[in-house]
Amino acid sequence: MRKFLKWTFRGLLLLGIVILAIGLWKREELTRLMAVNSLFSEEKIVNNFSHMDQAFLTVAVPRGNGPTSPLPYGADHALPAGADAWVEERSLTSLLVLKDGQIVHESYFKGTTAEDRRISWSVAKSYLSALVGVLLTEGAIESIDDPVTKYAPQLVGGAYDGASLRQVLNMASGVTFDEDYLDFNSDINRMGRVLALGGRMDDFAADLTEVFAPPGETWQYVSIDTHVVGMVVRGATDRSVADLLSEKIIQPLGLEYAPYYVTDGVGTAFVLGGLNITTRDYARFGQMFALRGNWQGQQVVPADWVEASTAPSAPGGAGYGYQWWIPDGSAPGEYMARGVYGQYIYIDTARQVVIVTTAADRQFREPGANQQNVDMFRAIAEEL
Repeated sequence: MRKFLKWTFRGLLLLGIVILAIGLWKREELTRLMAVNSLFSEEKIVNNFSHMDQAFLTVAVPRGNGPTSPLPYGADHALPAGADAWVEERSLTSLLVLKDGQIVHESYFKGTTAEDRRISWSVAKSYLSALVGVLLTEGAIESIDDPVTKYAPQLVGGAYDGASLRQVLNMASGVTFDEDYLDFNSDINRMGRVLALGGRMDDFAADLTEVFAPPGETWQYVSIDTHVVGMVVRGATDRSVADLLSEKIIQPLGLEYAPYYVTDGVGTAFVLGGLNITTRDYARFGQMFALRGNWQGQQVVPADWVEASTAPSAPGGAGYGYQWWIPDGSAPGEYMARGVYGQYIYIDTARQVVIVTTAADRQFREPGANQQNVDMFRAIAEEL
């Protein structure tokens, strides 16, 4: 009996050492997985959204060595009635308003500051769209009607085989993808675990096989479509999205702080939602679009792409362009970049108003939340 207990103890000790060794070996992956599981918890969400680089693999998007292009300050404007309650209800962490390129309101909430590089979530999609417009003009991408497999051959034989770049930009790929953030086993959450555990996003996209409609027939918001756009960009140029975005978009804007992308395990940027930028620097991008792609005399994004990408071109009358949202009842030139949990860049071209919000709104999916935000953006723009 004593001998049996001795060997049992040794076995348990050895098992413990093995478990500890595996834990140390996979410590970073386990840390990231734990971060994913608590990313949106009430007590951590605000801090997490300002410090994604503390939990995930990242890659810098260099701002270059040029000077910061200043955002001048104009006369401070009071917000419309009900704005304070809106800020509280929608859990805003920052609010910045530009009128004619001047800051007329800037506020930070919940302990955040102007230096915080806040996670964009799907606002990042509009940045990638802008990059596509530049590459089209330069000829690296020949046409948005090219099949995505022309530039991303890994997708041959999968769900994206037969879809064009235009259809994917429009979120009309027809690919089956469950975007329910509240379902642990949804595709969007499985993708998050691939990201956390150091997997390859390209493999995740290529392994999708199911479609619910022919490409171009039906609009349905499918975030993995944006990753496929990123695959096209990388395949067309043989360069990373981070480097291209830095050269073509970020450096010309003269940002205050260098952005960064969350990445997968092989350094591929999480282009569908992993860009991290300060509120003022989000505003610079919005102002460039409000000026039809021009920034301080330089045409950063082609004007015809600004117009085309922000028009409601998706099938079925959806208020969606090429990775930009067009709210119901919008006037010409009124559109927005939009991310989960309350991230927005709202642009009213006619009034030359740009509004940026970052938020930690855990009720962002409740009925009327998005419309409440749009209504407040419009009220702010009208008062200016």
